Amino acid sequence: MDTGMKSSKLDRRGALGIVLAGLLVLATADGAYAQDVNAGGAAKRSVTVVPRVSVTETLTNNVRLDSVGQKSEQITEVSPGIRVSVDGARLKSYFDYSLSKVIYAQSSSPSPTQNALTTFGTLEAIDNWAFLDFSGSISQQAVSVFGPQSLDNTSINANRAEVSSYRLSPYVRGALGSSANYEARYSRSITSSDSATASDVTSDDATVRISGSSPFRKLGWSADASQQNVDYSAGRPTESGRVSVGLTYAVTPQLSLSANGGRESNNFTSLDKQSYGTSGVGVNWSPSQTTKFSATRDNRSFGSTHNVRFEHRTPRTAWSFTDSKGISNTPNQTGIASLGSVYDLLFNQFASLFPNDLVGRAAFVNNFLQLRNISPNAIVTSSFLVSALSLQRTQNLSFALLGIRDTITFIASRGESIRLDTISTGLDDFNTSELIRQRGFSVNYSHRLTPDYSLGVLASQQTTSGLTSGQDTTLRSFNVNVTGKVAKKATASVGARRVISSSSAKPYTETAVTGNLNVQF
Repeated sequence: MDTGMKSSKLDRRGALGIVLAGLLVLATADGAYAQDVNAGGAAKRSVTVVPRVSVTETLTNNVRLDSVGQKSEQITEVSPGIRVSVDGARLKSYFDYSLSKVIYAQSSSPSPTQNALTTFGTLEAIDNWAFLDFSGSISQQAVSVFGPQSLDNTSINANRAEVSSYRLSPYVRGALGSSANYEARYSRSITSSDSATASDVTSDDATVRISGSSPFRKLGWSADASQQNVDYSAGRPTESGRVSVGLTYAVTPQLSLSANGGRESNNFTSLDKQSYGTSGVGVNWSPSQTTKFSATRDNRSFGSTHNVRFEHRTPRTAWSFTDSKGISNTPNQTGIASLGSVYDLLFNQFASLFPNDLVGRAAFVNNFLQLRNISPNAIVTSSFLVSALSLQRTQNLSFALLGIRDTITFIASRGESIRLDTISTGLDDFNTSELIRQRGFSVNYSHRLTPDYSLGVLASQQTTSGLTSGQDTTLRSFNVNVTGKVAKKATASVGARRVISSSSAKPYTETAVTGNLNVQF
């Protein structure tokens, strides 16, 4: 595919997605605000709009990430952006977008523009019946996990691509008499990038679920039917359908057990659809508001899948552990955005605080990171682009110790991926290694120097390996910075970083000094 054509297509899709998300938020914001004022009799601020502009200066000794002939560069990055939060009667939404212009003083590269978007929300179209969920993201991701990895988006790295993902999901839900409930949902998601070799992905999902109680007070039942079509522009389309029935038994108000069985048909590993039996079990335990544990295991046509989650909070600590194995359509399928950043993992870690309020959770995480001088974009393990269905197992462990002046966060991640659709002709990293392993950790220490200034120290490591030793890559980084308020709505920071990449393909080292000024209006 021609690079110019691919980039043009991404620009159109990205611009369209940003416009649609922005219009959806802003067009309904006034209505949501007015409803809250009328209902409460007093003004309630349900819409928050925060424009901003950020200017970052970077002095690096290796802008091209080369092992020999390193080139120094002075880089200016200007990033205007806007954040809109809506907490209205019908709309709850979060929208954060910025457009960055990167300027190289030594003309190392043409000045590119980079989009960054995180948006999600729910619109209640008809009272207590019809809803619309939507989400979108634009971020920089690695094309190949075995290629050069960079922690900074201003580095000149041909292995990086801008990836956009958008999802719309209308659904209806209601009651069938007094003993059963139903939900019918359709979802369409599109993921594309400006990489000439990567595949775009379109996914259509339809599900219907009916659940209810039984004459036995502690026994509940459910019936599910689903259909999914996934199409890769550089691969092949796959289809799957599944029907199942399940039972849930409440042993105590805090503990419940579940089991299900059914049939599944798909062409994941064959040209024609094949039919298989499925079964699964699960447990859900919530001994308190601050401790939750859940686990499920399913037997599928391609083997077993599972999902384990544990959360625990105390007044000064927050713990989270997840272990999941399942099918992945895209690298960031299971999260609001990529699971590789500190922001995304903390967003999941604090789920128990805001289980049904994504907007409130996003604001909480942003304030948490800002007050403790923790970079939201620090990468634990980076994702990579795929051209076919893959089977992934991912384990994440996170811990936060919250002191009065000191905060320590620790995040560790481990993952294994294999290609599930071995018939596909799409090109990606699985063509050179059938198994891809990734491990990473991040330790962040933040110390409040004064009420307005704080010191941050970040150390991280990411290791990637394939089936051959020549594919092993280790990326280590160390970052120190000081951040503080320089005006009522302005913050500034200065920092230094050291990056060491050990790779047989393209090892490199980099040392950089950065300065940033962020002004909100």
